[in-house]
This record gives sequence, structure tokens and C-alpha cells, in this order.
Amino acid sequence: MLERCFVRQETLSRIRSSWLGPAVERYAAWLHDRGYSVKTLAARVSILRQFGTFAQSHGAQGYEELPTHLEPFLHYWIHQPHPRRAAGSSLPVARHARVAIEQMLRVAVPGFVGRPRRQAIREPFANRAPGFSTYLSQERGLRDATLGLYDEHLRAFAAYLTGLGREDLHELSPDMVSGFLTERSEGLSRSTLRVRCGVLRVFLRYLYRERLITRDLSLIVEAAPCYRLAHLPRSITAEDVQKLLNSIDRQTVLGRRDYAMLLLLVTYGLRAREVAALTLDDIEWRHDRLRIPARKASHSTAYPLSPRVGAAILEYLKAGRPLTTLRKVFFHVTAPCTPITQGAVSSRAAHYLHQAALSGHDWGRIHSVTPACSGSSRRDGR
Repeated sequence: MLERCFVRQETLSRIRSSWLGPAVERYAAWLHDRGYSVKTLAARVSILRQFGTFAQSHGAQGYEELPTHLEPFLHYWIHQPHPRRAAGSSLPVARHARVAIEQMLRVAVPGFVGRPRRQAIREPFANRAPGFSTYLSQERGLRDATLGLYDEHLRAFAAYLTGLGREDLHELSPDMVSGFLTERSEGLSRSTLRVRCGVLRVFLRYLYRERLITRDLSLIVEAAPCYRLAHLPRSITAEDVQKLLNSIDRQTVLGRRDYAMLLLLVTYGLRAREVAALTLDDIEWRHDRLRIPARKASHSTAYPLSPRVGAAILEYLKAGRPLTTLRKVFFHVTAPCTPITQGAVSSRAAHYLHQAALSGHDWGRIHSVTPACSGSSRRDGR
């Protein structure tokens, strides 16, 4: 893989003959397999060469000793003058160097993990309200993404109670609940505040059901007024949809992927999550059928495969989708080429809405303009 980055033979020979050469070459192949660009690969190899020289000059004799030299090298490297480095950019530079070196060490040093990412606290009331997460997932049938949303709002509630010095749930009072919603909701949108009230209401109702509190405090939590779609039209016109689709450059891999995704959204009225979750097994080419499994409330739906949608997906599969053993249909076009997320689907749709001067619409609320079949379910903006 190094031949793709460095044309001069003397440069290649210098890298390969260095004591870090075999590890660098394995790392370069690792990057290539994950779809990283040649430019990124060359920049990271340059960092690794400097890291290898630094570690060796400070006494490193084997790969297993390299992790101890990571932090000293970063401190040394970010303080070195660089003609292209902007003032005040040391933090992103250090982060970029750390990622490159830690990835290489994971490839070259068995058992190396590196600095762990900060993990958000899951189930902030796990010790004080055991079983709440199980209640949400098994009794209410909530998905993992929704459980994460509950954790986010309940972390804020737990932090508020800790600040008051009242971590015992038996001490919960109406003043504490209303104080939390008043003091910790500044800056939240109406829709987010409404979600926070709903989460808190479910949590308090569970506490009362399990006799962890003596009074049903959920009754004092009122939903924040939020009039969905009050400032938006119910849908966009067929002309606007065509304008949106015409704004996509289908000569590029990105355009072919986005065109297929947006056609799925406007033709079948799918959610971003449903588009992101689509797999090759969900497209039955012989029967011209598109299956959408695990929809909201665990429902599944099958649609006739529109010729226009099928052609767009096929165009992307032939000239755009990366070579991979994974079965998901849509992938990110930049490295690492992982399956696309629902957030990315929504982001790309919003991008084309603005590009087509339709920014007054919210893609997440737009209905299907041309439903694929009669009787198909239509969501009122949910």
C-alpha cells in the first residue's frame, strides 16, 4: 500500500528499512482496507515515522515498549514549529496524531487498547430504581436509541438531585421535580422540553408503581405545549420533490447514494432509520418487492419495488457501494466506510432541501407524495 502514497523509491526504502517499517506497512494496509484516502494514509505514515524515530532515540527497542513513549511524543510533537500549522491548533493536531499512533499500536502490539473514550453513564438510577431499564425495553418495547434518550434526560435529573444533596428517592417532592424542570430546561426547544417532561413522567410513574416513592409525582408534570408542524406545510408539492431530486449530482458516488436514499423517502414515506437499516436481503429483485422489517412497534411492511427506485438502488450498488461483506445497502463514502446512520440520512436530506431552496420544510415531517401502493401506512409527521 505504501507505493500508492510515496513515488520516490528512496522514501519507500527508508520507511521499510526503519525498525518501525513492518508495523507501518501493516497499518497502511489496514487503512486501505477501511477505505481511507491516499492523502490521509500518507499524512499518518509521516507522523508514525517521526514517532518511531522519537521512541528509538529515547530507548525503545521493541514494539511492546512503544505505548510508554506515546504521551511524551505528543507533548514534544505539538510544540515543534510547523510552517503550515495555524496558531492555536495544537489540540486538533495532538488528537490527529494520537488517533494515528494508537491505531498503529492496535495493529502492531497485541493487547494494546489505548486511551478509552469517555462513556456516558448508562442507567443513571440503576442502583436506586433497579429494573427501570428492563421495564422500558420489555414491558414498553422501547428500542435502544430511545433508551439512550431516557438515559440522557435522567442523567440531568440525577445530577440535579446530587447538586441538592438529595439522592434518596424517598425524599423526592413536587418542589424538586418542578425545580428541575425550571432550572435545567433553559435553552431547550419546546419539543425537547416536551420529551423531557414525558421521560420524567414515565420515570416517576414507575417509581410510584414500585413503591419507591409514596406519592405519584407524575401527576404534577404537565407536557410543554408544542404544536407540531404549526409553522410548516403538511407536505411539499410534486414539483418541489422533483426539484429536490434534480439538484442531486448523480455523476458522483455521493450523489448516486443520496439519490437512491431520497427516492426511498419520497416514494414510500420511510423514516431515516428505516432507510439506514435497509439490507440487500430486504430487496427481492425477482419478485419486485421491497421489505421494511422492524418498523415502529415492531411492524413489518412489504411494498412493490418501484422501477425508478430499483434502478436508482441498482445504479448505486454497481458504481458506488464499497466492496464489503456487510449486508447493509447504504454506506458512508468517506473512511472508514461503515454503514450509514439515520442521522446521516436526515442530514443529507436537509442538505438537499437547502440546496433546492426548500429550507422552509422539515424533511423529517414530509409525507410521501407518490405512495408506492394503495393502502400504505402514512405517518402524520412522526
